[in-house]
Amino acid sequence: MTGILPLQRLDQSLFDHLADAARQRPRQRINHNLHQSNDQVQRFLNVLQPGTYVRPHQHVRHGTGNGFECFLVLQGEIGLLLFDDQGNVIQRERLSTTGSLRGVEVAANQVHSLVALQANTVIFELKQGPYQPCLDKDFLASFPEEGSPEAVLQERQWRQLFQDDLEP
Repeated sequence: MTGILPLQRLDQSLFDHLADAARQRPRQRINHNLHQSNDQVQRFLNVLQPGTYVRPHQHVRHGTGNGFECFLVLQGEIGLLLFDDQGNVIQRERLSTTGSLRGVEVAANQVHSLVALQANTVIFELKQGPYQPCLDKDFLASFPEEGSPEAVLQERQWRQLFQDDLEP
């Protein structure tokens, strides 16, 4: 058999390296692609630190395809928020390596966001490609843009929702 691709290891050394890199970035997160940008299936690690702001968005595919997105927590803990079209939180889920819920598939056209609940959280993401930066995400306009002071406040409010869940 010719053309065998090399093995891509997803080990603790890689997780630690990516977590260090995420801490150094203003966004407090980093992607590590396992796919090429033109692949029909996008597969990547997303490493998130508390404080990272993921602007609510949905994945819309025009023509053929499906805008689903699958998340599986490999290390740490994230909060997943689902929104209606007006920006109201309609569901929230806690995903972690130690809890009962480790992964989800978010349906196409469902507005969502992620909140890092533990340092060095690593998730595996899977969605349909190919990656087209200008068309990949449809942001909910009522939420602040990434990097703004309002985004910092919004992320804190969302993280607090999950902290409130833990209090008796």
